[in-house]
Amino acid sequence: MSIGLYQSASSLAALERWQDAVTQNITSSQVSGYKKRTVEFSVVEAGELQTDLRQKIGRGEGQGMYYPKASYGISFQVGETEPTRREFDVALQEDGFFEVRMDDGHKAYTRGGELRLRADRTLVTAQDQPLLKDDGTPIQLMPRGGRLMIDQDGVVQQGEVQLGRISVVRFPDNKKLVPISAGLFFPIGGPDPIPVEKPGILQGHLEASNITPLREMVDLVNIARAYEANQKLIQSHDQTMQKTLDALG
Repeated sequence: MSIGLYQSASSLAALERWQDAVTQNITSSQVSGYKKRTVEFSVVEAGELQTDLRQKIGRGEGQGMYYPKASYGISFQVGETEPTRREFDVALQEDGFFEVRMDDGHKAYTRGGELRLRADRTLVTAQDQPLLKDDGTPIQLMPRGGRLMIDQDGVVQQGEVQLGRISVVRFPDNKKLVPISAGLFFPIGGPDPIPVEKPGILQGHLEASNITPLREMVDLVNIARAYEANQKLIQSHDQTMQKTLDALG
């Protein structure tokens, strides 16, 4: 058995995971509040190479073999705040997430503040999830109630009437957040979210994604080169094995 053949195959699998993450980053780079998908590489030990023919394989007396492994992660670095001058656009200046309600009733979390007004005058995200107030209910505007105003604390006011306060929360450990789609996250385990009292909301602004497209394109080139190198190694191992079999035959 050729250990190098299996190591190169593992490298190809790890590179494919990296390519998937980079491709997703590029296609989502224009989504407000989107967080970059990252890939961390590590090695795992599996099996051993026994060079002493007098010893049996599996007793731990040989040379351990290591294979590359790729694991997904998320960069929660804050993106740049860009002015839009649109009253339904909001951006967070501090750590935290807007709270929204999914179709199944569960709460999800996002930093994307590109809001819309639904037919029933409910404020919703670009993916049509209602934006929630700190009491857990959606924000609903009044008909002909005047201009919408949102202050830095998240208090929503239409004309002279206060409609409530936008719910902004943070998590003790963002690693407990699982990405769903389009910048949305769902918490898996861990403590309950903590309300953010001073979220520093800016109306008329949006937080851009934290992705640098040019950097992602460079990564794609590096992935292609590494993939090609490992393919050549596999072909070389295959040719060597074939020559060996031909000689024995």
